Amino acid sequence: MRIIAGKHRGRALASVGKGDAAAHLRPTSDRVRESLFNVLAGGYGDPVTGARVLDIFAGTGALGLEALSRGATTVSFIEDGRKALGILRENIALCRAEGETRIFKTDARRPCENPGAPHDLVFLDPPYGKGLGEAALAAALAGGWIAEGALIVWEESAGIIPPEGVQLIEERKYGDTVIRFLERPS
Repeated sequence: MRIIAGKHRGRALASVGKGDAAAHLRPTSDRVRESLFNVLAGGYGDPVTGARVLDIFAGTGALGLEALSRGATTVSFIEDGRKALGILRENIALCRAEGETRIFKTDARRPCENPGAPHDLVFLDPPYGKGLGEAALAAALAGGWIAEGALIVWEESAGIIPPEGVQLIEERKYGDTVIRFLERPS
């Protein structure tokens, strides 16, 4: 895994090999991440530059760190897995991004109230096929984590049911991975 573009372009991130099923680590591949950011830049008017990013079920942090490399202002990571937190901290250190990131060690389905400004770009990458994304997104909305007008990027293999207050804009399929773009209307 590596950062694809921006100020940290080419920087290698901590390896998890093929992923860690026991820790539910399934990093978004470089190819899918590159395609995702190309879609964001081309079809959504560059929602990354200057954004406050929220990475829910952050895992290794690759999505949030890619956004930071491409011009996001800050990234908040929500993750509670012990192994994932260790890799996430290592990756933040590799990118020397401690000053622009915050880690919230909490269950994504029950985060605390957001202690800061709401986020305009959200990455949601729950363990596949467990229905955790719906609960996490609803909790993030209720806790003030997501700004009005925010763009939400949801990676999931199964079908989803967006919670009230969020609408599906489009979806793209990459092998077993489906990336859905949603919006919280203003």
